Amino acid sequence: MTNNTALNIQQLSFAYGKKPVLKDVDLVVRAGQCCILLGPNGAGKSTLFSLITRLYSYSEGQIALAGFDLKQQPLKALAQLGVVFQQPTLDLDLTVQQNLFYHASLQGISRKLAKSAIQQQLECLAMFERKDELVRQLNGGHRRRVEIARALLHQPQLLLLDEPTVGLDVPSRQAMVEQVHELVKQSNTAVLWATHLMDEIYPEDEVVVIHQGNIKATGNVEQVIKSVDAKTIQDAFFKLTQGKK
Repeated sequence: MTNNTALNIQQLSFAYGKKPVLKDVDLVVRAGQCCILLGPNGAGKSTLFSLITRLYSYSEGQIALAGFDLKQQPLKALAQLGVVFQQPTLDLDLTVQQNLFYHASLQGISRKLAKSAIQQQLECLAMFERKDELVRQLNGGHRRRVEIARALLHQPQLLLLDEPTVGLDVPSRQAMVEQVHELVKQSNTAVLWATHLMDEIYPEDEVVVIHQGNIKATGNVEQVIKSVDAKTIQDAFFKLTQGKK
């Protein structure tokens, strides 16, 4: 495994009881790469994220974060990870800055380092001037920016985004997509973004199409389109996910 590999998943399978959900999943995400995990609802995206974050345990396959095996070195592995879940988790009655200081303390980050990290992340996300506002006063898009800033305070190698634009209006969604792609360029952070929305994909993104627990295609947008002789990524997605395997 190379040093720039943020996430390496090999032969990962998972089932709820006797119902298989993921089947022999292989996935690599490298530093400075925005990887779009594209799949319809029920494809296995959220289950995969639950396994990467250790919310669920697995018995078949391997997951490594920045070279650390998730089972053998869980603390070191999870220290490489930042997560924004689909459901918001900020305290609405605290300010932006208070939310971030609280999270930093849980991460064991000193007050001095936390102050610097908070300013850096909020400035990158154009939120620093709103640091003293109550989260309750922010719109959905700005709350998501705060959650991204929180996930990046400890400088993880990989940022997981589990359908973070669900419920946002179009301008907020577009702004978030732009912010995340700029983050990848500026910081060399790896991003794994789960979505089913085609307009969140940039041409240079790595695209992984998942359907019924199987990886159906991997590559940049052009490669995925060519793999099924399609004209657009929307057309390729339809061909890869229609019907049963």
